[in-house]
Amino acid sequence: MRMDELGYHHRHGLDFNIERPQGAGDWLLLLIKTPAIFQIEGEEIHATAGSYILYTSEYPQFYRTDPKHGEYIDDWMHFGPDEQEQALIKHYEIPLNKPVCLGDITGLSMLMRTMCHEFYSAHTHRVDTVNAYFHILLNKLHEQLESLAPVSVFSESNYGERLMWIRECIFRRQGYTWNIDDMAADLSLSRSRFQHLYSETFGTSVTQDIITSRIQFATELLKNPEIPIEKVAEMCGYASASYFIRQFKEQTGSTPSQFRKKI
Repeated sequence: MRMDELGYHHRHGLDFNIERPQGAGDWLLLLIKTPAIFQIEGEEIHATAGSYILYTSEYPQFYRTDPKHGEYIDDWMHFGPDEQEQALIKHYEIPLNKPVCLGDITGLSMLMRTMCHEFYSAHTHRVDTVNAYFHILLNKLHEQLESLAPVSVFSESNYGERLMWIRECIFRRQGYTWNIDDMAADLSLSRSRFQHLYSETFGTSVTQDIITSRIQFATELLKNPEIPIEKVAEMCGYASASYFIRQFKEQTGSTPSQFRKKI
């Protein structure tokens, strides 16, 4: 797949108006977060929030802000699928060149956000990672089209996006000393309500995610024999090396020293 450009949660004013009579020259996926007006084969279609449209490269594109609803917000992706990906889109019978209402696009939007982060990063494997996420996006879009049921219990205006951001931070900042009360306060929730929503959203507790992120980071650090185990513990956010060793063994079945010998 060739990825050209990505955009997440872009806001467009009342004067936003796209007119591409010959298409964009590449494929375009839009996740539509506010009502918008599309023109398809001469017919004006009012797309609702929670819809998507997948344009092929040469299909005419005419869409604009719906002035009755103010600004237009979307996620977008310009890309060129290869033959296998086009075959997969056809196999999944994903409707093309017309807006389709899914109801809740939060899960798809979260994937788009992650793809944006990778695409514009300096990560060594960013291209392969974006391609992998694209296939996941197609799978999830197909699943949702099959059931036309929400992929998430949260709407865009609720807590889903902010919970996802917290989770991303947990897995990026493994050495940070996380405080659940502070996380809950950031969302104006009680501690118990925050923990319940987090578990309901991701199928695991926030505490377990913190542990998982630290242990994953530790396994990478332990591959370098020059980093003492005490330093690994510190870099992973543990105040006590003994507690790190105990928790590492609980999660992996080996002590850090045993793990290091194995690799």
